Amino acid sequence: MGLEVHLVTPEREVWTGEATMVVARGVEGDVGILKGHAPLLVTLAIGPLFIHQGDRVQGVAVDGGFLHVTSRGDDTRVDVLAEHAELQEEIDLAAAERLRDAAQERLSERADADARADLAKALARIRARGQG
Repeated sequence: MGLEVHLVTPEREVWTGEATMVVARGVEGDVGILKGHAPLLVTLAIGPLFIHQGDRVQGVAVDGGFLHVTSRGDDTRVDVLAEHAELQEEIDLAAAERLRDAAQERLSERADADARADLAKALARIRARGQG
């Protein structure tokens, strides 16, 4: 396929396997990684990450961390070191929607960094589930 991908958090190995492409949200914007990508280190924002395996796409909600790319010849490795990550099938969509609604309500009342972070986390989970 082209990419060896390892997605880990301090608690567990979340996903490991071969992929054709990885798309992630960095603090400076989205980045797409394909086979042969130049070495790279990206600080991840709260957001969805997508691991493409041909026609299948694995969505993951990531709450910050780092993405590291190394390439040697035809071998490209992507390491994602996330603070917290949930695979799309682990995400409780109803809970994410409740968190989104509560955060939006808090933001309508006052500017609140915690509410903005909660909103970003909720939206990441909704998007990773393919619902947003």
